[in-house]
Amino acid sequence: MSKLASQEALRILITNNTLAHRGGSEIYARELASCLLKLGHTPIAYSADLGEVAREIREMTVPVVDDLDRLSVEPDVIHGQHHLETMTALLRFPGVPAVFFCHGWVPWEETPPRHPRILRYVAVDETCRDRLLYEHGIPEERVRVVFNAVDLERFRMRGPLPAKPRRALVFSNYIRENSGLAAIRDACSRIGIEVDLVGGDVPTDRPEEILGRYDIVFAKAKSAIEALAVGCAVVLCSGNGVGPLVTSENFDRLRRLNFGVRSLREDLRPDVFAAQIACYDSVDAAQVCRRIREVAGLDAMIEEVVAIYDEVLDEHSRAGGHEDLEAKASAAYLA
Repeated sequence: MSKLASQEALRILITNNTLAHRGGSEIYARELASCLLKLGHTPIAYSADLGEVAREIREMTVPVVDDLDRLSVEPDVIHGQHHLETMTALLRFPGVPAVFFCHGWVPWEETPPRHPRILRYVAVDETCRDRLLYEHGIPEERVRVVFNAVDLERFRMRGPLPAKPRRALVFSNYIRENSGLAAIRDACSRIGIEVDLVGGDVPTDRPEEILGRYDIVFAKAKSAIEALAVGCAVVLCSGNGVGPLVTSENFDRLRRLNFGVRSLREDLRPDVFAAQIACYDSVDAAQVCRRIREVAGLDAMIEEVVAIYDEVLDEHSRAGGHEDLEAKASAAYLA
């Protein structure tokens, strides 16, 4: 019986290529560590690049290391994010099973490594699932999809939206003046909407205190989910494209795509943004807010993740050694 099945606390090593600045996988690692700690487990965060997010994680009393030799006790399971750090942990702790999480379609760091002790691969949406299955040949029975979530206690609902939008927020690390921002400002200025920017060169560590001040938010993925949970109307966009305004009609489809890159099919032009702003509906936005809060709570996501740890530990306890296969997998990875 695994430690999880027997209700024992686990030591869970969370890897990430950087914990220096706020990005999607960094925030995911921070929230995961916080929730696991509350459940009585011992999360440990590892990255060779530490900084602001690492300090925030350590302030929660979660150990943070940039050298795995500083761990005097090995973890029970590796929660792998990014291939180099995941493989480093697997080689440092022989005999410890792992789960690899794929958070993106584009980044090279999200390429899934192949190793006999990686017993499950988790995609945060259907797009990442397709990357695992159709570009990297991960067996379908080893792949799970666990959608991204939002801390509902932290991101509380704002009051009702006005009938016509007055203020807009660009909430993104990727949108700049020459990659969408000018087009958004142009579209909004036509109907008298003020536009502010948060993210990238204008960082914030408390977006939950800001989002409720705005009626329309331009964002994608995790940022879009947070804005939807607060009750803002959200137009999906990033520095490489524009998607639709999230509505109760398209919600389920966009949720399966993590409100992310696969939904951004239009060019960054003022007329494209204007067309989506014109779809603004305060009543429908409230329905979308209730829907995201029903299906995307952080506690439910953590339950799914912990259940996958359980699967992995049970399977690993029944499996024999694979030293030859591990050596071949490590050689193939280095090649």
